[in-house]
Formats: sequence, C-alpha cells, structure tokens
Amino acid sequence: MNLKTLSIEFYKYLLLVGFFLSMNSIIGQTIDSKKVNVQMKTYNYADTLLLDYYTIPTDTFKMKPTILLVHGGGFTAGQRNGGDEKGLSKYLARLGFNVASIDYRLSRKGKSFGCDCATSIKMNTYTEAVADLSKAINYLTKSAKPFRVDSSKIFLIGSSAGAETVLNFLFMRYDYRFKDLPYPDATILGAISLSGAVVDENNIYAGNKVPLLFFHGMKDTVVPYGTSAHRNCATTDVGYLNLNGPKSITERLSDLDGNYKVYHDTEGGHEWASLGFDFPELISDFLEQVLNGEATMRDFETIISPVESKE
Repeated sequence: MNLKTLSIEFYKYLLLVGFFLSMNSIIGQTIDSKKVNVQMKTYNYADTLLLDYYTIPTDTFKMKPTILLVHGGGFTAGQRNGGDEKGLSKYLARLGFNVASIDYRLSRKGKSFGCDCATSIKMNTYTEAVADLSKAINYLTKSAKPFRVDSSKIFLIGSSAGAETVLNFLFMRYDYRFKDLPYPDATILGAISLSGAVVDENNIYAGNKVPLLFFHGMKDTVVPYGTSAHRNCATTDVGYLNLNGPKSITERLSDLDGNYKVYHDTEGGHEWASLGFDFPELISDFLEQVLNGEATMRDFETIISPVESKE
C-alpha cells in the first residue's frame, strides 16, 4: 500500500469514527418531551358525540398504541376537553401514544343519578355509556387513516363515571344487560381506573382479565373502594345498587392469577377521580410495563393527596 492509498484509507477511517461519535452524541441526548408538537383534531364518531384525537404528526405511516380516555361527571356532567383531560392527553401523546378523549351520552344531565334514581335507570345509563365507548373504538380501529391505531394495542383510562364505563366495558360483556352492544374487534392490553367500580366482579374470568391500575380513596362514599352501595344508598332506596371497587376486583384477579397495581389513600374520598390526573408518571410507567410485557405486579401502595403533601 503506497502513501497516497494509506492517506485515503486513514481519511475514511476518520470520517467513520466521526460518524459514530456524532450518532452516540445524538442517542445520548435526552429529548425534551415538552417541545414535541402534539396535534389535536376533533372528530364526530357517532350521532352528536365527538372525540378529541391527540397524536404526534409524522411523515411515516406507523400504527401506534392508542389510549381512549373517558371523563367523569356522574353521567350528569363532565367534558372530554376539560383541563385534566387535555393535560393527560397531551402528556401521553408526547410519549408516542395516540390518545382519544371521548364524549359519551350524559343521559342524566339535569336529572339525578343518586339514591332516588331507579336502579333500572342506572343500569340503562351504564349500558349506554359502554355502547358509546364501543362505538368510539370501532370508529378509530376501522379506518387505518388518519388514525393509525394499532387495534391490538388499546388502553382505556376512565375517571369516576368514565372509570365505571371502562370497567363495565371490560368485564360485563356477557351479562344479559350488556351482551348485545356493538363491541369492537380490538385487543385491550390494560386499563386505568380513577375512582371506578364494576357492577359485578364475578364476571371477571381468565379470558377477559387485563392488567389494571387503580387510584382510589378508601373512604369514597360515591364509588366504593370495596363492595358497597353506590352513593351509600340504603337497601330501601329505589336507586340501591351494589358496586365493586378495586379491593373486590383485585381479590377476584388474585384468584385468576391476574396483575394489578392499587394506589389507595387511606383517608381519601371521591376526589381521587380528579387527583389521579396529577400522577401522569405513574400512569405512563404502568402503560410502558404493559407494553413491554413486564406488568407482573400485585401491589397495594398508599398514596398521599398532592394537595395534602403541599400543606
């Protein structure tokens, strides 16, 4: 090899070293997720019902895991685009998820959903909301464009009435009151409940169990932590209905070798329907563990209200 050839080879070597050094520098950098541009667009998914769809714009076509967020409000109020809902949706979209924050029928708007609301009406309200969630998932998964939703990687997050909707969607499918709803052909990988409960935990079985994350106040008198009457109604009230919160659900999951994580506030009440939004890192950690197949947990952990911790 002559001197000229050696110089050329050395020059190529320097270029190659420089390339790898620059790549290592880029990989080593921490991306500031707050600077990622999240795009939000509103779609009419059924009748007059809307959903806000959050995603990171990209030129490449890639199917992505998708989260459906269902707001709370006791089926009388609440909105898909409240401050908590927008904040969590943007946070999770920056991490690479598609997020759809949805409307559903508020059939008790201007009416009661308490102990003077007949149990049959409460059940109809629950089934309507599950039907609407089903329609939203169908809408997103049946069209590859523009949503790019991977129908095998769906997550659900609900708050209060929205959490009841999520849990009833997951576990009440074969109950006679829910079995004829327009359920989607999609795989739910996991779900997150902020102060939620299911109508009947005995409908959880090996075929429909998924990893669950709960935030709940143990002194919640609206939606029970264990098994108790919705809104503390008396057995003589027309609206008497037992619900089953995270304690009862996880007992059932334990029997089925299921996975769950429960953050409970020993002195907390129903305020955890909104306080849960203040822990996006715990939510994203759970989602990541499920996606990576690492959600092998059966944990209860005491959590302190962020309001109390600042006092």
